[in-house]
Amino acid sequence: MLSYLATLADDAQLFNVFRYITFRTGGAMITSFIVVFLFGPAIIANLRVRQGRGQPIRADGPQTHFKKAGTPTMGGLMILSGFLVATLLWAELSNIYVWMVLLVTVGFGSIGFYDDYLKVTKQSHKGFSGKSRLGLEFLIAGAAGVMVILAQSGSFASSLSIPFFKSLLIDLGWFYAAFAAFVIVGAGNAVNLTDGLDGLAIMPIMIAAAAFGLIAYLAGNTNFANYLQIHYVVGTGELAVVCGAVIGAGLGFLWFNAPPAAIFMGDTGSLALGGLVGAVAVATKHELVLGVIGGLFVMEALSVIIQVGWFKMTGRRVFLMAPIHHHFEKLGWTESQVVVRFWIIALLLAFVGLSTLKLR
Repeated sequence: MLSYLATLADDAQLFNVFRYITFRTGGAMITSFIVVFLFGPAIIANLRVRQGRGQPIRADGPQTHFKKAGTPTMGGLMILSGFLVATLLWAELSNIYVWMVLLVTVGFGSIGFYDDYLKVTKQSHKGFSGKSRLGLEFLIAGAAGVMVILAQSGSFASSLSIPFFKSLLIDLGWFYAAFAAFVIVGAGNAVNLTDGLDGLAIMPIMIAAAAFGLIAYLAGNTNFANYLQIHYVVGTGELAVVCGAVIGAGLGFLWFNAPPAAIFMGDTGSLALGGLVGAVAVATKHELVLGVIGGLFVMEALSVIIQVGWFKMTGRRVFLMAPIHHHFEKLGWTESQVVVRFWIIALLLAFVGLSTLKLR
């Protein structure tokens, strides 16, 4: 919205700063942080009253988690509030990629909200039907994939970019929409599985958002894209503003989610933010790089898949408990040790993922 002030630059030079993506990214970051920080206490108090016993705690989980009983969930509402205000205020609203990411974020957030609502009201870990939930997620993510194909041109629109190669593209045709949906849904659910300890999911999300914000800015700038020999994707630079809004909202949320957490993100936040990062990866043609930058989320999801699959085949478990962050708790790591060490892993993986921009 504020980007339109750049049209007044001819009359007042001051407004020229609104042309710059970097300026608006900083503005979005600060705005989203302020919104979450200021309104967070009121939202937490309201949710605590409405939810009563809060998010149900797993009976088979680590004993240290029982002290968290009564902590409200749906903290994703705080994050999404700050994110939406900042994005609508600072992003260029004529950009199709901005609306594609908003579609995924709000759509996945709504699914997560309904799931959280059912869990809280029923005081059960069984929320929204798994098949119905996945069906809706794929429908939303598929629509986002189609939007990307229509927004781009030629065979590039439906092509998969391969890291470390300058010009290698694999044209998937309209199957690309299905592939994009798989990436977005996979990212959303992987983040959802990671969100099990105070502050565990939000910091890696901010790290991934920062990495993809940089990728979006570089891929959307013809000079930087040519220099790095990555594929130039017209218009994706604006997604840096969106990623900036995520970082600011995440910082605001972490203020309240830091141990001991005053509120949990819930599926409302984890599904929305995971889907958002997946959507940015699809828009910038860095879908495979997401597997590296978001490697922590991949590890968490794989631990669940391996645990469930191996137990069905043999009746035995590979990990003491899945997702894998609970396995390390069972080994005797404190919650803070798990969280901080996983943050370090997420940061290292982001650096590795960003290195693919130059190693070509």
